[in-house]
Amino acid sequence: MAKTRPGKRDIDSYTIKGTNKVVRAGDCVLMRPSDTSKPPYVARVEKIEQDGRSNVKVRVRWYYRPEESIGGRRQFHGAKELFLSDHYDVQSAHTIEGKCIVHSFKNYTKLENVGAEDYYCRFEYKAATGAFTPDRVAVYCKCEMPYNPDDLMVQCEGCKDWYHPACVGMTIEEAKKLDHFVCSECSSDDDLKKPQVTFPVSPASDGKVEPKRRKRGP
Repeated sequence: MAKTRPGKRDIDSYTIKGTNKVVRAGDCVLMRPSDTSKPPYVARVEKIEQDGRSNVKVRVRWYYRPEESIGGRRQFHGAKELFLSDHYDVQSAHTIEGKCIVHSFKNYTKLENVGAEDYYCRFEYKAATGAFTPDRVAVYCKCEMPYNPDDLMVQCEGCKDWYHPACVGMTIEEAKKLDHFVCSECSSDDDLKKPQVTFPVSPASDGKVEPKRRKRGP
């Protein structure tokens, strides 16, 4: 006669083994990969359950790193960028190594200091097809690339577009010393006589900046 499985029940929280960190549904966690040479996987905990033998499992929704996606890592993907996938799984809670924070893209660009536990997400990703949502984002500079928060950019006081220093013939060191910048297209404009006082630091940090209406997929 087959034994009946002990019943499972949902629980509110799980304390990561060897720590005092408490994980609850909705938290983002770092999970130990089978290949220890790889970085930990990142997932969002959807549900925590325990069976009659006190084994705890977590239902998770995986985040993918750009290099794990079908299209691979591209120039504009930041070092801490993740994609929220439609890939769900059930894992032993013992594989949870720690907690992390996955910020919205806008909030991430406002961080004064980025810690090891800080990540960001601006795309959702369909694991089977490689499709992204949104499928198009604002692009900047002559190279027409989406904004990578790891890269320094300078804003033209005329057209308000953002440029990578290398794309306008500057070094990063030279760009950091700038108080004002005017792109080559605007520098010949006779109407541009009065420099602006403000000098925002990135396309995403100033909500008042309107990007040019060019779009590109991820």
